[in-house]
Amino acid sequence: MKNKNIILSLWLGFIIVFIFISFLFFSIQKNHFNLYGELPSLEDLEKPKSELSSELYSADNIILGKYFRYNRTPTRYDELSDELIETILVTEDIRYYEHSGIDLRGLIRASYGVFKNIITLGQTGLEGGGSTITQQLAKNLFKTRKMKGKLTEVPGIGIFIVKLKEWIVAIQLEKFYTKKEILSMYLNTAEFGSNAYGIKVASDTYFKKTPSEINYNEAAILVGLINKPTKYNPIYNPEFAKRKRTEVLYNLYKYNKINRAKYDSLNSSSFGLKYKVENQNVGMATYFRTVVKNYLVQWSKENGYDLFADGLKIYTTINSTLQKYAEKSVENQMKRLQLLFDEHWENKNPWIDEKGFEIKNFISNSIKRSNQYKFYAKKFNKDSLKIYNELKKRKKMKVFTWNGEVDTIFSAIDSLKYYKRFLQAGFISIEPKSGHIKAWVGGINHKYFKYDHVKQGKRQPGSTIKPIVYAAAIDNGYSPCYPVVDAPVVFELPGQDPPYWRPDNHNSKWSGETMTLRKAMAKSVNSITAFMTKKLTPNTVVDYAKKLGISSDLDPVPAVCLGAGGDVSLFDLVGAYSTFINRGVWTEPFFISRIEDKYGNLIQSFVPKKIESLNEETAYIMLHMLKGSKEEEGGTARGLDPTLTSNNDVGAKTGTTQNASDGWFIGVTKNLVSGAWVGGDDRSIRFRNWVLGQGARTAMPIWQEYMIDAYNDSTLNINKGQFDKPTKTISIEIDCDKYNNIIPDSLESSIIDKSDIF
Repeated sequence: MKNKNIILSLWLGFIIVFIFISFLFFSIQKNHFNLYGELPSLEDLEKPKSELSSELYSADNIILGKYFRYNRTPTRYDELSDELIETILVTEDIRYYEHSGIDLRGLIRASYGVFKNIITLGQTGLEGGGSTITQQLAKNLFKTRKMKGKLTEVPGIGIFIVKLKEWIVAIQLEKFYTKKEILSMYLNTAEFGSNAYGIKVASDTYFKKTPSEINYNEAAILVGLINKPTKYNPIYNPEFAKRKRTEVLYNLYKYNKINRAKYDSLNSSSFGLKYKVENQNVGMATYFRTVVKNYLVQWSKENGYDLFADGLKIYTTINSTLQKYAEKSVENQMKRLQLLFDEHWENKNPWIDEKGFEIKNFISNSIKRSNQYKFYAKKFNKDSLKIYNELKKRKKMKVFTWNGEVDTIFSAIDSLKYYKRFLQAGFISIEPKSGHIKAWVGGINHKYFKYDHVKQGKRQPGSTIKPIVYAAAIDNGYSPCYPVVDAPVVFELPGQDPPYWRPDNHNSKWSGETMTLRKAMAKSVNSITAFMTKKLTPNTVVDYAKKLGISSDLDPVPAVCLGAGGDVSLFDLVGAYSTFINRGVWTEPFFISRIEDKYGNLIQSFVPKKIESLNEETAYIMLHMLKGSKEEEGGTARGLDPTLTSNNDVGAKTGTTQNASDGWFIGVTKNLVSGAWVGGDDRSIRFRNWVLGQGARTAMPIWQEYMIDAYNDSTLNINKGQFDKPTKTISIEIDCDKYNNIIPDSLESSIIDKSDIF
């Protein structure tokens, strides 16, 4: 009878516990009185949301970079190596394929830990583990521990409620997904430290491999990172990481995945790391990626997407091979040029005024524009003494050099002074007929110099503006053979001081030589460009600049013809020159071809804006004019490597601003229009010698090396050839050799008159 009562009591207790747990599960699912916090809905379970990195691809499907808050790229089960799968299962959930979301043996062990936690009011913490991979996925995917209710804040009881919620979600996940799907989802949502979320990014970050290539040794390190990514980081805590790897490898041996000899061999091996944390300062096209990001943030806002979470796939027009050649060319030439610049200035400071004297207080004035100064000004209520005390404090830091990063001890002022001595560069290459941007280098090192010198940066264009003047002249009936005398030209400026403007040639001399417009543009003669501007009017020049895609505000002043009417971007200039190749149709340079969602569905494709800016004949004549820089005696591009112009049409224009603050070069071929700019971050930072700073010496070598590489790479299919001729016969003569050094009497009065000479 006594035994019978005991059995009845046990059964009754069991029934009561069963009813209680059933009611509790039901109550949790309904979140009665908000006691437990919300659970994910059925829709959430069917389509779980996880922040995914958006990926930026080149035109040849090479990944250029990512945009993310959490660097995560999904991978499928069939992309996981067998060794990785075995390692995760023996470590996290050996009975994974035998349970339906909850492992009873693990549950018993975990329940004991939960019971102790309740008894001690949360003082002991959880012991015993017991969470299955499915439960861990529930926690990662739906942040169940952040779904707060009234009871979840109670010590001891709260963790019990959270566990029950994870069990409920785990059971539901097992209904919706296969075991393979759950395992891949778990590895995609796990955190591995070093800004790596998901197994694909982690494999790349630590080993430069894909998940399908991961072996037992690598898998043991990665799996060890999952629960404590900081403690077991093999870079920062190698001893802890080694112990954890031993533990994981022993599990493989324990469950007969590897034999003892294999275990011993793996346990004594090196980590085999190829560690590299992904960020916007490393990899290919760093400046381009930043510019595109700014565009995409706005696009995403307008179209209802989150660039940093929705896993968009953005396909750009960049060619990865051309981008590589562009970056190499900029690096090679700027490294050489910086050495020359440093030797030129020796220990003197390179910031000088118009008369060549060092600018006093240059650094102290420059530091006031820095973020550090603004921070300290706010912190110390603009107390100059306290601000400069902080700015003068020296500390350890890494600095950029052309031979790699070096450690040094600098103050903020030391650092500014050091970096101001560097010359900067920008380079862009466009496929003119399509408008596709093929290469973009915005500076010399994105980590240390963030400013983009292709589109963001604008400087006086110098003589690179002259083809726009001559395009206006040709379009208004002038021939490339029109002869003009190299003589002073004066513009009257009533009411100004002085009341006139007379441009000098770069050598401050006038030769008195008569030359054609083609030769004048080839030699970049200022007086003849000014003469034509006076004929056309500065307003006409500005109008044509706008037609050809110059977006900057240019003042319609006489000096606009020499690039002194306003600052212009390299982006706009190269786009303008592309119009000549494209039969007079300006095609807006663009960098994105299409955007897809995370499933590969097309969201938007992009086509460039086009404007018919010049007639076909004018455009072709301008190509003929640009060829003069290499073909005409005294042309500014005569120094180009002959291999580039052998059996190949090349149009070119150099540009150098006053005092050589800016050096420019734009090169035109049938396949590519490309341009380079070189100068200091401040206009006062320059060579003292104009010859050393001219575009033919600073910018042209960048273009030249890039184009030689492009032609030598047969995989690019960029061939030499002649410019396409117009569909109609050219109506004017363009062979101008016989007109050089001749002034026909009948033309003399129209070439120059008394009002043109000061």
